[in-house]
Amino acid sequence: MSRFYEIEPIAENYWRAIILFGRNSASYKFALAKTLFDFHSLGKTLITLEELAVPYASHLCEHLKIHPKQGTSEQSTFLDKLRAFNSGEIEKNEMISHTLRYGFVDVLDAFHNVHGKEIGVRFFIKERNKKNAIQLTDDFMLLGERQQFANLAEETESRWRLVESAWENSLSRNLMLVEYEEKDNLLIGINTIQCSTVTSARPALNGYQKGRCFYCFREISIMLGSEEIAEVDHFFPHILKQCDSRKPIDSIANLVLACRECNRGVNGKFDRLPSIELLERLFNRNEYLITSHHPLRETLISQTGSTIEKRQTYLQKAYNCSTLHVGAGGRKWQPKQQGVATF
Repeated sequence: MSRFYEIEPIAENYWRAIILFGRNSASYKFALAKTLFDFHSLGKTLITLEELAVPYASHLCEHLKIHPKQGTSEQSTFLDKLRAFNSGEIEKNEMISHTLRYGFVDVLDAFHNVHGKEIGVRFFIKERNKKNAIQLTDDFMLLGERQQFANLAEETESRWRLVESAWENSLSRNLMLVEYEEKDNLLIGINTIQCSTVTSARPALNGYQKGRCFYCFREISIMLGSEEIAEVDHFFPHILKQCDSRKPIDSIANLVLACRECNRGVNGKFDRLPSIELLERLFNRNEYLITSHHPLRETLISQTGSTIEKRQTYLQKAYNCSTLHVGAGGRKWQPKQQGVATF
């Protein structure tokens, strides 16, 4: 089996490793990441923990208002204090004091740890000459000069929302499936009780494509108003339902982000069936989501199979069916590569 691999050891992919693969026992990592973005916009690199505490706690408080559960643990002294602030039981100064006491206990040391070891790039270091402060590194400041920087902020927020939905619905006990709502490009969580908006589809998928078009590897954006904004494409076209109405066309397993040229340009895909090479790429992308313990893994497994072999068979049958209804007698579609192959 081919594996999903990274051949671009660049700063934004190290950042994505933290956001996508770092441990998700609580949401502190996401709040810290968003706080670092705040200070980048200010151009400030030396930050005391007192300065860090205000936006850090604010990001957590805002998310607690919508999703009261912000971790896997049933109890958290720090989060309880933030909930007390939200309900008006304590004042802001007391909330910040508790943030300084409890909020940074583990997150600063654990932030750069992925799969039990430090990643190859650090985005901040603890300042040795000034107690209770961090220094943003050149790698983090240079990250802001990259085309993907705005995407990373959106991806961080989207990942946070996905993890919240998993915690809130206790996915290990109460499976929530996620479907695509095409009109507004949203992912909708569906469980036995209700349907709820989870997040926008673009940032949820973009990190796993490393900010590139699924088909041609051209750099894409997920920012509304951008000329390079990605379009959500169905790998297998809707006509597949003529073969098997049970195929989840709007499932995560069938959704990819594509540049406008690939999706509907002069030589675009439209309703054509992609090549077998691109089918393998889709399989690799889906396995990447599953093995990274993405919050959508349960949805993918439920819809495509509990083992690698079953998931391969699922895609092959869909491809065979699509060939009969879409690609019979014609060449499969594949665009010219426009960027570095990252998956």
